[in-house]
Amino acid sequence: MDSEKLIEMYRQMLLIRRFEEKAAEMYMMGKIGGFCHLYIGQEAVAVGAIAAIRKDDYVIASYREHGHALAIGTEPRKIMAELFGKATGISRGKGGSMHLFDAERNFLGGHAIVGGHIPLATGVGFAINYEGKDQVVLCFFGDGAVNTGVFHESLNLASLWKLPVIYICENNFYGMGTAVTRAMAGPEMYLKAKAYDIPGELVDGMNVLEVWEKVGKAVERARHEKIPTFLEVRTYRFRGHSMSDPAQYRTKEEVNEQRKRDPIVTFKQKLIAEGILSEEKFEEMEKEIKAIVEEAVEFAEKSPEPPEEWLYEDVYA
Repeated sequence: MDSEKLIEMYRQMLLIRRFEEKAAEMYMMGKIGGFCHLYIGQEAVAVGAIAAIRKDDYVIASYREHGHALAIGTEPRKIMAELFGKATGISRGKGGSMHLFDAERNFLGGHAIVGGHIPLATGVGFAINYEGKDQVVLCFFGDGAVNTGVFHESLNLASLWKLPVIYICENNFYGMGTAVTRAMAGPEMYLKAKAYDIPGELVDGMNVLEVWEKVGKAVERARHEKIPTFLEVRTYRFRGHSMSDPAQYRTKEEVNEQRKRDPIVTFKQKLIAEGILSEEKFEEMEKEIKAIVEEAVEFAEKSPEPPEEWLYEDVYA
């Protein structure tokens, strides 16, 4: 990978971090309503994985999807406006934090029901094969979704029908406030792929280059051999499950220990050590990203509310 691409990956991770820090600030000020699940700590997963696909491939995610939308190229101002519930939001202000969609970039959205989007990704994989195309689908979900029935039904069908889907479990070790080890029999999740006769692999989700490399191999299998893959990507969220969660189910010592693996800090150190990124360049990037995030907030603040006549549009029953 050339230096320009490496710097761009770092820039995307930093944008996600700064965007979410500002979103948290806006939430505390009452500018953002409803639920808001931050991605802070998990940035390397979305950036590394999405860097491994083509622009015409598909991405679908759960409710913790701000990072995926930013990594795929959705405008920060449209995401912030959506969080504010404004008409200029990427889902016209009617989806909020958990339902960001960007059809222009084949981002099939964030989905609020745990595991509910996994069969949708499987269906998109079926459609790709049915139409004779060579696209792939990246399906992101949390560790809690692995215990749902649709996860197992989807992997079964994807294996039987040879669907080009890469199932990516972002294992941050907690399903809301419950540790994985208390909720899952056999917590070595990647081994579950064996039951469906598909490749399963463990990935360090705090290492953006490892994510990129292993997702890239899975993408090649899916695109050329129609073989699905299940990746368990181990990561860590530095904040609670949502903005309303004080995360008292884990110790400060545990969080501090995990912060030593901060994917942005360690990647920056690597790029500086290899002479790819300088402190001066980093400072420039910080200023640029701060301006983008501030502009996004200003855009959201000044945007209009959705008109009442939109209430019954986009409703399917």
